[in-house]
Amino acid sequence: MINVALARDLFRHMQWADAEMWRALTAKPEALEDTKLMKTLLHLHVVQHAFLLMWTGTQSKPDELYAKRDPEILRQWARTYYPEADTFIAHIDSEALTDIVVMPWLQHFAEQLGRPLQAPTLADTLVQLPAHSTYHRGQVNARLRELGGEPPLVDYIAWVWFGRPEAGW
Repeated sequence: MINVALARDLFRHMQWADAEMWRALTAKPEALEDTKLMKTLLHLHVVQHAFLLMWTGTQSKPDELYAKRDPEILRQWARTYYPEADTFIAHIDSEALTDIVVMPWLQHFAEQLGRPLQAPTLADTLVQLPAHSTYHRGQVNARLRELGGEPPLVDYIAWVWFGRPEAGW
């Protein structure tokens, strides 16, 4: 099972990797005009915000979360996530990791998949979100390369090699 220290590191890495990805994207401005890339970026950051809203018990409106944003506004919105997530994660204790998380969208996926689904623990969701973000960051970086840009090295181990730097937004 994940522990609190590892959860905090996963989120520090996620922020650093997101910032590195955005720096590479802004170095290739024409990439930010690519519909496919922007759709993936929006999804990546919507899910981050949706998980935080879920953890804090705040109502979310999918239409508002998925509102189209121009690239700079999306980048700024992505940045606003991290101070709030850091505050949430700073207050997690090891006992909370086993708490069941009520995912508002779980029933939708159960119906879509045609099978009952188990509710995850907080620990499960603290692993899922960075993993999900890594998956989509990989898609963004692959698309950036297709568009002639240079994707950054954002693997977790690279973050460790570089001395666990803070995000350079």
